[in-house]
Amino acid sequence: MRFPWPRTLLWRTFLLIVLLLGISLAGWFQIYRQYVMEPRTRQLAQLVVSVVNLTRSALLAADADQRLALLAELNTLEGIRLYPAETNDALVALPDGATMQIVQEQVRRRLGNDTRFTGELYGQSGFYVSFQLDEMDPEDQYWIMLPSERVRRIMATRWLGWGVIAILGSLVAAWLLVLSIGRPLKALEHAARAIGRGEQVPPLSEQGPEEVATLAAAFNQMSRDLEQLDSDRALILAGVSHDLRTPLARLRLGLEMSGARAEDLAAMNGDIEEMDRTINQFLDFARDQHAEPEESVELHAMLEQIVQGYRNRNANVSLIGTGHLEIRIRPQAVRRAVINLIDNALRHGGALPAIEVSLRTAGKMASICVEDRGPGIPAEQVERLKRPFTQLGTSRSNVQGAGLGLAIVDRIARMHGGGLDLLPRPGGGLSALVRLQRKS
Repeated sequence: MRFPWPRTLLWRTFLLIVLLLGISLAGWFQIYRQYVMEPRTRQLAQLVVSVVNLTRSALLAADADQRLALLAELNTLEGIRLYPAETNDALVALPDGATMQIVQEQVRRRLGNDTRFTGELYGQSGFYVSFQLDEMDPEDQYWIMLPSERVRRIMATRWLGWGVIAILGSLVAAWLLVLSIGRPLKALEHAARAIGRGEQVPPLSEQGPEEVATLAAAFNQMSRDLEQLDSDRALILAGVSHDLRTPLARLRLGLEMSGARAEDLAAMNGDIEEMDRTINQFLDFARDQHAEPEESVELHAMLEQIVQGYRNRNANVSLIGTGHLEIRIRPQAVRRAVINLIDNALRHGGALPAIEVSLRTAGKMASICVEDRGPGIPAEQVERLKRPFTQLGTSRSNVQGAGLGLAIVDRIARMHGGGLDLLPRPGGGLSALVRLQRKS
């Protein structure tokens, strides 16, 4: 099973910093154990042994009638107390587990295996060590209580606590550092997606680390270049299309006055109409779709109006289903996309069963579906046909058009947060779906 490594740069960098800090803390803990905790444990054991030996020696050297005064002086000056020991005294384990266990082992090696330890005696907590005053009298045993401050040490858990606090502070700083890199990259991602949908985006901030600022500056320059390129292309297409209108009008007038046969006039008028449709496609492709404001539109009613217009021209188009869907869109742009799809379907499936238009919803997306029973489009050619001036080159190719219809529809769909799907229709034909995001 592979570790679920995060995919975002923010979390990868943050987790890497966490890992490095954890390894650093573990290394410092090992250094603490080897160079601080273990030597201090040996020093603590030596201190206990020294205090016991010095106390025993002082008691043995003192006269019997002066021992009480000596004990009082040890208690007053050194905080050391002596209590008689009994074999049945209840023993309480000393705190600080493993460390105190090592201290007890080292003290027993020096004072004897019969040395006992307890953390409480007569209801009073402390550090108690037993010793035999007279080696010739096994019953002559005492408890010596050392002051707690002499045996107390900085606990490893306390040291770890401060280490955890330091790590938490470091993690907060690391998070802010990574965030300062992640935020500009996230803004760059949103801006790139917006440009992909054909939207104009405001310039990104060029503040921050040099690499991030350089990347933002390069992106802003690219955005400006793309805007200028689109503007130049739109200007050229609009100019050429406008200039072609006048010759076409003269051609129509000349045909009407030529006195040619009716079938020749019909054929030539058909060619002129096709040229006019191609010019309209150029104008549609060059038009700035974002200039149209969004409006709340009842989508089913708009589709019914479009289909009714085709029916009035005796076109074989029908609207499937009923319903009500209020959605914010750019109505003229969406209308243009639906008309392009219906025209495309009529061109390739007009002699077949009716072109079916329907409205579907799924989650936050609304889809306008235009279906025909034409030859369809191979799956490997779908994405290529969404590009401008691209034709299929088969029986379904737009031999009479400029190859802009699907490109216009795809641009309009992406502008509305969706896309264009060209899918094979069950039973043969094509299902063209314009997906639109339902904005609240």
